[in-house]
Amino acid sequence: MQRYIIRRAAEAVLALLALSIIIFMMVRLTGDPALLMLPPDAGLEALEDLRHSMGVDKPLMVQYGLFMGDFVRGSFGDSIRSKTPVSDLLKDRLPNSIKLVGAAFAIVLLISIPLGVMSAVYKGTWIDTLCTGIAVLGQAIPVFWLGMILIQVFTVQLGWLPSSGMGGFTHYIMPAFSLGFFTVAAITRLLRSSLLEALDSEYIKLARIKGLSEFKVVWKHALRNSLISVVTLGGIYIAILVTLGILVEVVFAWPGMGRLLYQGIVFRDFPVVQAVVMISAAIVISTSLLVDIAYAYLDPRIRLQ
Repeated sequence: MQRYIIRRAAEAVLALLALSIIIFMMVRLTGDPALLMLPPDAGLEALEDLRHSMGVDKPLMVQYGLFMGDFVRGSFGDSIRSKTPVSDLLKDRLPNSIKLVGAAFAIVLLISIPLGVMSAVYKGTWIDTLCTGIAVLGQAIPVFWLGMILIQVFTVQLGWLPSSGMGGFTHYIMPAFSLGFFTVAAITRLLRSSLLEALDSEYIKLARIKGLSEFKVVWKHALRNSLISVVTLGGIYIAILVTLGILVEVVFAWPGMGRLLYQGIVFRDFPVVQAVVMISAAIVISTSLLVDIAYAYLDPRIRLQ
């Protein structure tokens, strides 16, 4: 188990390093950040002084080393737009994004598990058709379009829910549902397939022969084994929620990291863009690592592969 954890941790570090190189190069290819921070009438001497203070006059390898050193220390420089430390912006926005992803994940579990179970148990009936239809619809509707439809219906037409900002419980409903609906569809279809396979297995047939109720057979025995396949892809689901969260935060003006990234791209605020993408990547990779370790702990066969 220890060797498996070390190997997976090394792979995670290498993945983060590779991604950091891509992020660093893409940001540098967009232009000179020093030019954006000075007024148009600034002289060449002022420009060179600013480049030197920012370190952008150094070779790329040195700049990358400084960039990674700052990342490890949690220092990302100052925002070009607001002139405030990027780390302060992240401290304000990161908890909001985590709350939104957490609310979306709760909705995913509350909706996808019952839908997947009903679709498998009532295979071939109208209930199965309805649940499968909801799953297909969830994967077909763009997240931003769903968000705008919800705003049009529940805010503009009915006036039931707020359309933007972050506040009480009602502010979470539409953003969390918009963010989680795509993942609901994916987990519903995966759980249905896995549960159908489990219900046709020998140990489930034996449980029925012993006289266990259908409720216990499905919810206690079949579902518990079927959820392993869902847990296996847990890292992917978290990555989906983090990625789609950018669109959702922009649509609902949610004060999180996704909206901060959008504003950084619009205003070419390079320190903000680098910091948000790196932090998001670190969260996704770390989550995937923890899921893999948990899965290997539950299933020893994974450790031997």
